[in-house]
Amino acid sequence: MRLIPTIAAFCTIANTSLASPKFWVHEWPNTDFENTSVENWVEILSGGPSKDGIPALSDPDFRNVTDEDRLAPREPVITVEIEGALPRAYPIRYLTWHEIVNDTVGGIPVAVTFCPLCNSDITFDRRTDAGTLTFGVSGKLRNSDMLMFDRETESWWQQAIGEAIVGDLNGTELTSLPSWMESWDVFAARNPDGLVMDMPDYNRNYGANPYVQYDSSFQPFLYSGERPPHDIPALARVVRVGDQAWPLTRLSDEGTVTENGVTLTWAAGQASALDSKRIGDGKEVGNVRVRDANGADVPHDVMFAFAFHAFWPEGKWMLGGS
Repeated sequence: MRLIPTIAAFCTIANTSLASPKFWVHEWPNTDFENTSVENWVEILSGGPSKDGIPALSDPDFRNVTDEDRLAPREPVITVEIEGALPRAYPIRYLTWHEIVNDTVGGIPVAVTFCPLCNSDITFDRRTDAGTLTFGVSGKLRNSDMLMFDRETESWWQQAIGEAIVGDLNGTELTSLPSWMESWDVFAARNPDGLVMDMPDYNRNYGANPYVQYDSSFQPFLYSGERPPHDIPALARVVRVGDQAWPLTRLSDEGTVTENGVTLTWAAGQASALDSKRIGDGKEVGNVRVRDANGADVPHDVMFAFAFHAFWPEGKWMLGGS
């Protein structure tokens, strides 16, 4: 859990005065800080927890959909459907506290990731030219987005873009796989024979939201970059496909949008994971799917507008109209 008010003040002071990779060497002696694409180290801040302070999961247990009785109907899950494997749901009630799940689905090693501070959920193929990687949570943030690390080289990876930015693998890009966030109710109705990740064996208040009303905030946590253009609120949700972003408000108004080779759909029934004390009681954000012209699911992300603008400053805002 990141204790936002107190840690934010401490970390801002500490990191402003020690904005240098030398500050991190004692904690990361195996990381090559000379090999980096980071130009301004002020951007990298401690989110509070140290390395592995937020424990990533590996090879979790699953239970049958019909045996699951702990999830509220509107609770969000990350859905991964890979040919040759039963569909799997990874509940946000667990990812809120662990942020990364290393798993293997249909023979493909995957990392299912969720950064609460950016509302960013992306599933990556863990295979690279350097081998299959296993990811952990560094405890560091850049533009309020989680920095992952791989245990094989201890390189740092930017979750939002799936790219290594520090270390031996600097510049290496992960392949994003189609996955999406939807309500437990929707997943279970479509996949009665599917699987859902079981509750991890950690002492956490699963189902609770440690970021109450965060997505109603004016200012993101530990973020000093530019605000989004077009008067879009910093913590408004957008659907990102590549370097394009569709405001969720537009999609919820129109229901279906077909542009630039993709069709985006919105349907009510999913709770925000970053609103109420209990995730399942959160305000309506809806279920989003993105498909190509052939009806195949397309990798995408439903993230906060400030994060899209931070990592794609030249990105295209799909606002509709003339």
